[in-house]
Amino acid sequence: MAAISLVTTSPFGEYQKYLTEGKLAYQESASGKAVFYPRVCAPGTGEALTWKISKGLGEVYSTTVIYKKDVQPYNVALINLDEGFRMMSRVEGIAPEAVKIGMRVKFVAAKDKDGNPLAIFNQV
Repeated sequence: MAAISLVTTSPFGEYQKYLTEGKLAYQESASGKAVFYPRVCAPGTGEALTWKISKGLGEVYSTTVIYKKDVQPYNVALINLDEGFRMMSRVEGIAPEAVKIGMRVKFVAAKDKDGNPLAIFNQV
């Protein structure tokens, strides 16, 4: 009989803990497929997941610039990480309009205005 593992922290809580430590974590299924957004089990198969630490390198898959009244423009980007997962984030350190599809980027740990950990990216 397989051992039962109890989840004591939510997958998102575990992900945030890694971000607080300056690490970009993702999960990997028993069959070796990268999984992101954090989950309890692998989608489609229900396989067990283990945590892995990304090297934080990837490329911009898509990007858009958001314009709001009385707020500086900012970008929202989908980033393909080299480990095989995609995540939504933003690229900072350059003008939002300068973010281009295919641009190489690197993870940087940051915090939002409320002090919550975030994963953002800078151009490589």
